[in-house]
Amino acid sequence: MAKNEKRVKVTLACEQCKRRNYITTKNRQNDRERIEMQKYCKWDRSHTLHKETR
Repeated sequence: MAKNEKRVKVTLACEQCKRRNYITTKNRQNDRERIEMQKYCKWDRSHTLHKETR
């Protein structure tokens, strides 16, 4: 496999306001499911759950 096929860019969207706030990368081989993280949302001004979008 090529170097860039293992890691893919994913967008994280806030569950409260539904805005796409963050772009990160994940390893497709190790993390098959969608990722979820507690991140800061500047529109809600609090830490909220962010989930991976497609």
